[in-house]
Amino acid sequence: MRLAITFALGLIFGCGLYLAGMTDPGKVLGFLDLAGLWDPSLAFVMGGAILIALPAFRLAAKRRQSYLGCAISGPSSRKIDPALLAGAGVFGVGWGLAGVCPGPAVFNLGFLDPKAIVFFAAMVAGFGVERILLFLSPPARPAAIVQDG
Repeated sequence: MRLAITFALGLIFGCGLYLAGMTDPGKVLGFLDLAGLWDPSLAFVMGGAILIALPAFRLAAKRRQSYLGCAISGPSSRKIDPALLAGAGVFGVGWGLAGVCPGPAVFNLGFLDPKAIVFFAAMVAGFGVERILLFLSPPARPAAIVQDG
């Protein structure tokens, strides 16, 4: 049952991405082209997504399990560090170059478009590189404990 619900939710998400134009790299690149023929329509999509996501994230923050019984875990750190900035930069550059991010990439993969397949393979390779870099990086030191008195 959990798999069917997960599939249905993914299907709804994919349909939303398609209807909003997020699966069209040209539309996304038009949104990111502030100096050219800027297309602001995706700002409304993102605003709508934030309006829907904010209450859901607030609700999830109060729960330990999802309604499907899966564990809910938030970020392990709220610190903005070089790794976070590097990851955000790589994501942004990739999105700006290709015009798709991971969700639409998975959606477009279903059409077996060669560009989508290449993007998806590069995305999976990037995940692998991230894992290797994490494995090779020194372990994080615990934060200093400050005690009063």
